[in-house]
Amino acid sequence: MTTMLRTMVLITILTMANIEAGSAQSRTEVLLVANQGDHTISLLDPASGNLLKNVRTNGDHAHEIAVSPDAHLAYLPIYGDSGVGRPGTDGRTIEVLDFATHTITHTIDLGRPTRPHWAGFGADGMLYVSAELAEAMDVIDPKTLKVVASIPTGAPQSHMVVFSHDGARAYTSNVNKGSVSVLDLAARKLIKVIPVSETAQRISISADDQFVFTADQTQPRMAVIDTHQLKVSRWIDLPSVGFGSTATPDGKWLLVTLPQTDQIVVIDLASSKLVQTVAVPSHPQEILVRRDKPIAYVSCNQSGKVVVLNLQTWKIERAFTAGPGADGLALAIGR
Repeated sequence: MTTMLRTMVLITILTMANIEAGSAQSRTEVLLVANQGDHTISLLDPASGNLLKNVRTNGDHAHEIAVSPDAHLAYLPIYGDSGVGRPGTDGRTIEVLDFATHTITHTIDLGRPTRPHWAGFGADGMLYVSAELAEAMDVIDPKTLKVVASIPTGAPQSHMVVFSHDGARAYTSNVNKGSVSVLDLAARKLIKVIPVSETAQRISISADDQFVFTADQTQPRMAVIDTHQLKVSRWIDLPSVGFGSTATPDGKWLLVTLPQTDQIVVIDLASSKLVQTVAVPSHPQEILVRRDKPIAYVSCNQSGKVVVLNLQTWKIERAFTAGPGADGLALAIGR
C-alpha cells in the first residue's frame, strides 16, 4: 500500500469515527416518570439523573406513559384519582406532551369514561390504550387523534398490556377478575380469556414470545402462561407477593418487583429458580429494561425514587429523585 493510499484510508477512518462520535453526542435521551402523588411527569436525564422538567398534567393522575416512535411526543392516559377497582373519578382522556416545549399540546377525548391506564404503540403505528370500564382496548390514530376501533377484552379492569414482539398479539391483565385476555391485533378481536387466580397484577412476556407472566396477588407466585396452549403451564414461587415484571432481552432472566419487602428478585427462566435478590427503596413498582445497555430502571412509589440496576452485577448503581408516587416509566431516545 502506497503512502498516499495509507493516508487516504486513515483520513476515511478518522472521518467516519468523528461522524459516529458526533452522532452519539447529538442523541438525546429522556427518562419519563409518572408521579401519581402530584399529577406530574418528571423528565430526567438518564445519564446524570438530573431533573430536566416537571410537567403537570391537566387531569387526574397519569399512571403510565407511551412515547411516540419518533421520540417527539409522550401520550399520558388520565386514569382518575383512585386505584384499580376502587371508587373515584373516571378518566376519559389522553394528554399529549411535546418534548420540545415541555407542555401539554393536545387532549384526546375517548368519548366515554373508561379509566384509561396503559398505552403503547403497535407495529401498525397505532396507539393502543387499555380502557378498564369499557372492558376493551381502544385504538387511536395518532395523526387524527381519534379513536378508530375498540377491541373487547372480555373482562373488566384490563389494567396493563404487553405486546408480542412480532406485533401480532396483545395480552391484558384483568386485575380483580384474575385473568389474562389474548387479543388478535390485526383482526382486532378477542381470542381467549385465560383464568389465572382470584386477583392478578401486571404482565410481561418472554423474549421469544413463548410465555407470558403475571403476578398472583393472593399468593407469592408468578403465573407462566404458554402462549401456544393459551393456559397457565406452571408457577414460579416468590419470597413475597410480586407486582411488576420484565423479562430481559437475552431471554435469560425475569425481574420481579416485591413491594411488600422492598426488593427485586431475579428468576432464571431456564430453571424457574430465584437466583438474586436486590434491596431497593420503598415500594418498587415498574421495571424498564434498556435494550441497548445492561441496565434497568425501577420506579419506587413510596420513596419517589427511580433506581438504576446493573444487569451484570445485580447492583444498584444510582438512585434518581422523581416525584411522589413514582410509577410508570418510559424512555425516549431521539436525535
